[in-house]
Amino acid sequence: MSAGLSILLIVTYGLGLYFSLETHREVFSAVHHAETDEKEFPLGLALATLAGVTVLVAFVSEIFVESVQQASTALGLSSAFVGFIVVALVGGAAEMVSALSAARKDRLDLSVGIALGSAVQIALFVAPVLVLLSYVIGPTPMDLQFGRGVVAMMIIATMTGSMVTNTGRSAWFIGALVVIVYLIFAMTLYLLPPRVQ
Repeated sequence: MSAGLSILLIVTYGLGLYFSLETHREVFSAVHHAETDEKEFPLGLALATLAGVTVLVAFVSEIFVESVQQASTALGLSSAFVGFIVVALVGGAAEMVSALSAARKDRLDLSVGIALGSAVQIALFVAPVLVLLSYVIGPTPMDLQFGRGVVAMMIIATMTGSMVTNTGRSAWFIGALVVIVYLIFAMTLYLLPPRVQ
């Protein structure tokens, strides 16, 4: 079931990319912002930079995972809290900075696109690829079976994201409410960790 769902999720992600980058590109481009006279980055230099940064990120990730494992054991944190809160905050720091920068420039479309795009990429691409790779290189296959509490949190997060982005406008109070929802999730996972089955 998990392998079949993973394949379908990856196909969905691919179709979403094709939709947004190819067939309906104009829907996703912000035409009301003036173009700048920035010079393009040479493709060869861009690819070399990407390769170099990828190696550095892999190295730093190993150190980060080791540190988080030791800290979570020492502090008595559940794996759910570490995964949903600590890793999500640290791992998504670059996206958060970009989204906040876009929001400060009154580019709400770009800010929301960065924030939601990252979540969609993890849910529809990264997690399913990890499930499929676990059949090949993992000691045991990974599945997509989650506890009821985690599923409820994902439903609430999805509904919150949908309600916040449907109007196309925002205010500081809406942002504060979204942060409160996240803090409720953090408190729940910290104080009521999921039961091990």
